Amino acid sequence: MRPLKLVMSAFGPFASTQETDFSALGTNPLFLINGPTGAGKTTLLDAICFALYGKTTGDEREGSQMRCDLAVDSLLTEVTFSFALGDIQYHIRRVPEQQRIKKSGDGYTVQKPEAQLYRIDSDGNEHLLVASKVSEATAEIEQLTGLDADQFRQVMVLPQGKFRELLMADSKDREKIFSQLFQTQIYRKIEDKLKFQASAIRTAVRDHRNRRDGMLHNIALESDEALNAELALASPELAIALENKDKATSALIEISKRLESSKLLVNDFDVQDKLKQSAILLAEKKKDIDQHQFRLESGHKALQLKPVVDVLVARESELDQAQDVVTRTQSAKQLSEQALTLSQAKFDSLGELELKLQQAQNDELQLHALFPQLQGLESQQKELSAASLELNQAKDKGTKAKSALDALTLDKQAAEQRVPQLEQVAGEQVNAQQALTSQSDLIERYQLWQQASLEAGKTERLLGHAQEKGQALRLSFTQAQTHNRQLQLVWHRGQAASLAIQLKAGDPCPVCGSEEHPNPTRSEQILPTEDGLQQAQRNEELANESLNQARAEYSGLKTKHLEQSRQVGDYQYKLGEQASQTLESLQSHWQLLQQQVSQANAAAQQLTELRLQLQTWQFKEQELRIVLETERELYQAVQTRVASLQGQLEQASASIPDEYRSLDALNAAINRAQSSVAGFKKQIQDIRQSHTQAVEQNAAHGAALIAVESSLVQAKDQSEKAKVELEAQLAMSGFSDKQALIQALLSGEESQQIADEIALYQKECVANQTTLVQINDKLDGKVKPDLTDIEAGLSTSQTEQQEAEHRWQTIQSRVTQLIETQKQLSDADAQAKKLEDEYAVIGTLSDVANGQTGNKISLQRFVLSVLLDDVLLEASHRLQLMSKGRYRLLRKEDRAKGNKASGLELEVEDAYTSKVRPVATLSGGESFMAALSMALGLSEVVQAYAGGIKLDTLFIDEGFGSLDQDSLDLAIRTLMDLQSSGRMIGVISHVSEMKEQIGTRIDIIKTAVGSETAIVLP
Repeated sequence: MRPLKLVMSAFGPFASTQETDFSALGTNPLFLINGPTGAGKTTLLDAICFALYGKTTGDEREGSQMRCDLAVDSLLTEVTFSFALGDIQYHIRRVPEQQRIKKSGDGYTVQKPEAQLYRIDSDGNEHLLVASKVSEATAEIEQLTGLDADQFRQVMVLPQGKFRELLMADSKDREKIFSQLFQTQIYRKIEDKLKFQASAIRTAVRDHRNRRDGMLHNIALESDEALNAELALASPELAIALENKDKATSALIEISKRLESSKLLVNDFDVQDKLKQSAILLAEKKKDIDQHQFRLESGHKALQLKPVVDVLVARESELDQAQDVVTRTQSAKQLSEQALTLSQAKFDSLGELELKLQQAQNDELQLHALFPQLQGLESQQKELSAASLELNQAKDKGTKAKSALDALTLDKQAAEQRVPQLEQVAGEQVNAQQALTSQSDLIERYQLWQQASLEAGKTERLLGHAQEKGQALRLSFTQAQTHNRQLQLVWHRGQAASLAIQLKAGDPCPVCGSEEHPNPTRSEQILPTEDGLQQAQRNEELANESLNQARAEYSGLKTKHLEQSRQVGDYQYKLGEQASQTLESLQSHWQLLQQQVSQANAAAQQLTELRLQLQTWQFKEQELRIVLETERELYQAVQTRVASLQGQLEQASASIPDEYRSLDALNAAINRAQSSVAGFKKQIQDIRQSHTQAVEQNAAHGAALIAVESSLVQAKDQSEKAKVELEAQLAMSGFSDKQALIQALLSGEESQQIADEIALYQKECVANQTTLVQINDKLDGKVKPDLTDIEAGLSTSQTEQQEAEHRWQTIQSRVTQLIETQKQLSDADAQAKKLEDEYAVIGTLSDVANGQTGNKISLQRFVLSVLLDDVLLEASHRLQLMSKGRYRLLRKEDRAKGNKASGLELEVEDAYTSKVRPVATLSGGESFMAALSMALGLSEVVQAYAGGIKLDTLFIDEGFGSLDQDSLDLAIRTLMDLQSSGRMIGVISHVSEMKEQIGTRIDIIKTAVGSETAIVLP
């Protein structure tokens, strides 16, 4: 990664927007970042790291804490960073969470964190990769650079106090860094794949063993030998049980056949008894059958005479109907004669009704003649009412206009009286304004001093709170650190006990190799889990972060308090000793003058408004007087019209009767007259119609009576003839009378039922006699057997057969189960043998690849150890130059203690003593040279491998002050050599020799209003 341009706004000590163009430094520059303490040198690296990952280089401050206190409220805190990865350029903008001014309205609102990432084409076009989401931008940067924030700080940006981290890192941490740099994740995947396959095979073998044990458990045996022994004993028993079962089955079949034949013979004797009993019952039923036969024959004779009886019944019915019609016709004839007599009497009185009708029609015509007069009278009444209402309204309008005019006159007089008073108050405005102006400058300076004093006091209180908070966080950090170290100590001490728990008899000990474990160690304390250790470490880190944050807040507040105290002194000096003593009284007088000016201004405003109001009232007074005169004239005209209408109404009322002086009364009278005329007309019409109907009905009833009397005579003749014919037929058929014939008649259903019953009886007699002869012949000479003894023998035989069957089935099931289990065990053994052979290969490869054998070095760590050797060759070459041939970096090949990862630890060889010792024993300056050599060597090797990450930039923050003059010269020469090979090297240092030897600089200029950047070229 190569930086191109960095733009910071209100970030750290930079109050304004500062732009740093790294491309202006030249190709592959070696440059110095120079400036006084606190100016913001490290902030440049913080800005780059924050733009990429949202974190600072020291990881001690969050992005939300990087807001510059000296920046104006309208300027947003943000960082924009342009960089190149190979031939592709990128551009990222990141904004931390902060308070900003609201876009509309007063006050502040929270600006949420955001980030935008762009890819820039060769033609300058930008393509948006991330729109605003912070986490997506960080993930994209990690994918592009191949480094996360911690790894970036360890291999590209060496922050102040962080040089030793890469140098002192253990195998686990160094493995994580190197795997990212050299892209060796494929070896880790191979480890995981082999580990997964070996675990799957171990699980399958364990499952097969459990399944095999389950098979033996299902048959209640403990071993294969027990199974074979039981199977050998069960075979003879099975043969004997089968022979006994066959014998019992044969005996059961024989006695069953005997029982069935005896049951058939007993059944035949039972049938013979039933047939004899049926013959007796049929003989008893013969008398009833003879009676049914006689009834059936009488029914046939009666059926032949039924038509003659039907004719007689029909003639008698016709005679009864004719007699009934004659009776009804005679009654109707009498009623019609009575109605005709009554109708004739009403018809004779029609003359009197016609006179009443004529009188009612005359009354109706007279009432209709009054209708137009009454309508005219009501119209005049309405007009008089409207005129009276209009007269009252005119009177009310005149009264209201007079009241409004009187009220307006009073308001105008009161306003005219206030005008002189307001003119006098407004006249005092000029004098009060002059006095106020003469003292405003002094009071303004006093107010600034007072406000600065309040701010300084507030900051001092916050400083005290921050100090208390720092002390509490220091205590919390100490407790978390102590707890973490105690857990680590317990964990290290308990590793032997943890290893002893996994020991099994016969398995070799991974420490001593013995297969016997007579006295395994046990931990006296409960061992912490991996999650517990990680949580304790995380708690310590969080407490440390909170403590560092509190320290930064305290430092900022302290600086702010010093600045505010200086401002209070400046304002105090400007006020002067005499002014400070009289300011309070002067401020009171100034406030009084301000009130007077405000009152004068208000009075002048009221005076102007009052004069405008007076003019408006004068115009309105004239308008009200004109309206009042107009309303009075209208009232006189309406009053004259009301009097005229009153006289016309009295004349019209005299010509109309009192009872008809309203339209409702006249209409009601007309309706009554019309109802009377309609009633008389309807009565006359009903009488004439009723008389005509009575005459017609009387004539019709007379003709009908003659016709029905003739029909009655004919019906009597026909009935007599039918009666004579029936008596002749009865005498010939043998029936005594008509009633006997009717009783002998049978319906078709009854006749068929009797015939069927006779036929069934005859059939039953024949069948009973035939079957009885056959069964007698069959049982001739035979005796009925006794079934009790035979059934008892059958029951005993069934019990014996069931016992033999159960015995055979029990032995057969057990033998079948044993044979099937024997086959399943054989299959399981074959499959387990196959898995064990497979595990012998895969398991060994997994143990070797995952570092479970020998020196505990995994496949990936082995590959990385080879790469680390290359890095150490380059680093040792530079370290020997800077240390004048004394030190050389080596990879520790001895296995680490316990289960700790091995293979990537570092040692240093001291040529002066010819001894190899840990890198932790190096002094501060020596550690810096070793860390710098390590970083430079790593940069060389990473770029040498295809597919590695291109580390063409390195930033170093301090550390040169710990070197002597010769070592410093060698370090600078080393950096120049690295620059000449195509690297950009940025160095932050206070050492004056660095400034003398490195001409290209980025100077940080510290001012009272914030720091600024400037590029200095040689």
